[in-house]
This record gives sequence, C-alpha cells and structure tokens, in this order.
Amino acid sequence: MSLNYYINKFQKLGISRSRGPAPHKPILLLAIIELIEQGERRHNQISLSPELIAAFLKLWQVLGSANHNADIGLPFFHLRSDGFWHFCPNPGFEALLSSGAKVRTVKTIQSAIAYAYFDEELFVLLQQPESRNVLVNALLNTWFADKGEQVNQILRVNAFAEFQQELQATGGKVYQPDAEELKDETKEIVRDAAFRRVVVSVYGQRCAFCGLRVIHQGQIIVDGSHIKPFSQFYDDRIDNGVALCKNHHWAFDRGWFSITDDYTLLISSNLVEDSPNARPMRDFAGDRILLPSHSQYYPRLEALRWHRENVFGAV
Repeated sequence: MSLNYYINKFQKLGISRSRGPAPHKPILLLAIIELIEQGERRHNQISLSPELIAAFLKLWQVLGSANHNADIGLPFFHLRSDGFWHFCPNPGFEALLSSGAKVRTVKTIQSAIAYAYFDEELFVLLQQPESRNVLVNALLNTWFADKGEQVNQILRVNAFAEFQQELQATGGKVYQPDAEELKDETKEIVRDAAFRRVVVSVYGQRCAFCGLRVIHQGQIIVDGSHIKPFSQFYDDRIDNGVALCKNHHWAFDRGWFSITDDYTLLISSNLVEDSPNARPMRDFAGDRILLPSHSQYYPRLEALRWHRENVFGAV
C-alpha cells in the first residue's frame, strides 16, 4: 500500500458527528506520531500507556471539542474500524474482542488489550521523517486547519516527561480528596505513573531492600511504592515513596517487613521461608536499606513510623 493510501485513510476517518465532528481519532493519531518522533515507540506495539495518555490530553487542550469529553478509550478502541489499526488481546480476552463487544473504558482496554498495532506498511512510513510529516499534515489540514501553528509548537513538548520533572523539582504533592486529578481516570493514571517512575529514578532503578536492578527494553522490574497508601492519604510526595522489586513491594504492603528511623530493616518473625537460590528475607534483618543519593528523597520518618505501627504492627 502506498503513502497516498494512508493519506486518504487519515483524511476520511470514521468519526461521530452527532454533536459536531468528534476529534478523538485524529488527536490520538497525532499523539502516537509524537511518541514515535520522540523515539518513545520504536516497535509497532502501542499500549494505552501514561506517555500516550499525557500526549493525548495535552493535544486535547488545544484541539479538543467543548461538545465532547477527552476520553482516549473511545478512539483507541474504535480506530480499528478504519482498517489500519489492530489489536493483540491479552490471554483470555480473544473471544471478547472477536465478538464485537465494545471495550472502551481505559481500565477495560488495559485489561483486555496487550497492545494495538498499525498495518506494518503504515508503521514503516511513520518511522520515516518525510512520510511522517506528510501524514501529520494530512491530519492537521483535514481536521484542524486553523490550528496548525499551535499544534506544531506543542508537538515539541513531552507532556509526561514535563510532569515527571515538575514532580521531582517540587518534591511531590499532597492532593485534596476532591482534586480534579483524582476524578479523571486518565489523569489519575498519568499522576500515579509519574510518581512511581520518579521514585524509581531517585533510587537508581534498584530495590531499596535487596538492591535488585533489572531493565528490559525500557521496562524496570522495580516499583515506586507508597509508604502511606495513596488511597488513604493522597500523598505523592517523593519522600512518601520507596523503590522495591515486585516481591518486596508485595511484602511491604502486607507488613512482612518495615523500616526503622535509621533506615534498617525489620523483618516479621512469622515468616516461613524456603529460598534455596536467593538470600532469605529474614537474613536482611538489621541491614540498612539502599537510599537515594539526595537526602531530600529519603523515606520520611513520619511515614515509616505510620507503616510500622499500622501495617507491620498489624500482622
């Protein structure tokens, strides 16, 4: 298929017009193309990631319609009706996606769809600057003819990276329970991901408990964990976070271990372990956790005391 074929496809996207032209699909395509240009999508696998959501929301502020909601789930699902967008289902969801059921909420999409992908010919075209620019111009001239200059300016901004940088520069934030960021599912995904990635970065991508560091194609085995649960305290300050690998994150949330005011490990005496190929958790008792290089990011002592008294002490 030729470049002209996809130009025509981009110019004739199937959109709802019941409340005026819905701009969701062209905005989604611009957001994906932005990530490709920034080197964020080198493989033909597009997930509903925080980076994509942040880019979509940023573009919506300029290109969105007052008659529609900024719902990325709608175009992510319905774009497949345009013939060049396809889904790879998560195991167990194959029948659901082939049945024609509408999977449109963000959480449902993330559960059911491992990733979406373009026609291979289209993805190759989007990797090439000249053809990519032609396709971007086809979207802008067709759907946003009066806003091309504004779009070209904001396409240079990495919205998710900016959010992370602001979070790290300010040390994080405590939200009010009725804050706008907590009411919108997509903004909540961006907020949560930014917090966790900043926490992981200040710990050098290592587990504070065991020092494990594993990275594969940009994915990191370590999580940014809240010490005091966000669902109770709405506390995204970086010093309410600690980087832990999957095993130790799970154990920390269940109170199998905690951390003292001098940053040494307390291990539950109730553990029954068989760990022939790794150091058992109980052997870490009294060890000092790995700490960030900057002291302002050290786990907050008040948060650690709360965890000892309310999580570790409750086991």
